[in-house]
Amino acid sequence: MPYLSRRGILAAMTGAAVGPAAVGSAAVGSTAAQAGAGRRVAAGDLYPSNTALYADPALVEGTDYGRRYRRHARYDDSETTVTQYSVTVVLALHGGGIEPGTSELCHAIAGYHPADLAPVGGQIYDLWTFEGIRSTNNGDLHVTSTHCDDPVALSLCAGAHRAVSLHGCTTTQAGLPAGTAAVLVGGRDTTLKSALLTAYAGVGIVAIDAAGTPALAGTEPSNIVNRTLTGAGAQLELTTPMREAMFTTNTRPRRRYTTTAAFWRFVEATRAALAGA
Repeated sequence: MPYLSRRGILAAMTGAAVGPAAVGSAAVGSTAAQAGAGRRVAAGDLYPSNTALYADPALVEGTDYGRRYRRHARYDDSETTVTQYSVTVVLALHGGGIEPGTSELCHAIAGYHPADLAPVGGQIYDLWTFEGIRSTNNGDLHVTSTHCDDPVALSLCAGAHRAVSLHGCTTTQAGLPAGTAAVLVGGRDTTLKSALLTAYAGVGIVAIDAAGTPALAGTEPSNIVNRTLTGAGAQLELTTPMREAMFTTNTRPRRRYTTTAAFWRFVEATRAALAGA
């Protein structure tokens, strides 16, 4: 089953395209602006960088947001043989309540069950998440991917051959009809993109090449997912209906415990693509 183009999805479902949503802008506080070191705030964001967000005295790590990561030891102790240093990192830049479902997907794709972080079997990968953990207004903590400057995230990507980032989008942002459960596959790693599109199509997941949706394409070299040893990564944008189908109780405290078959089908397809790319 070949993967579907955005044009094909629209023609099949509505026969007409839906335009992307307009994105508003928001003011940034003086502390955040100073910490951003002159970086322009992305449309819709309050903070010009993670550094600026961390420097805001109105925010408390562990109360407003959390960061989690795992880096795995690798060794080459031989003087006479060459060991291939193949590293993959999985990212959720807007986890928790910012883009719901991406934290849980990040952990599972990296090889850990989101409920207790127990290994699920098979290859494990490095991971990094930034999560909004407020009861409301987590969207205020969004920092666009091209402005992510968290030192741990940067370090993990800089030492990786491949990176995958998980994101959430609305159907309007994706230019798709309301109710469409789909993933848009972007980034600069064309080999991994192709593997992902093929893997998703093979299990009946609607997968669209994000090249036709520039706002979600993830091809900027400054996008953290592309700041790898190869200068390339894969960005996955899951529509709200797709993410909603992955949990029976779609709240931040309960998502990790209520994953559905749709969640694990997506995880397994992604891991298969990573293993084979």
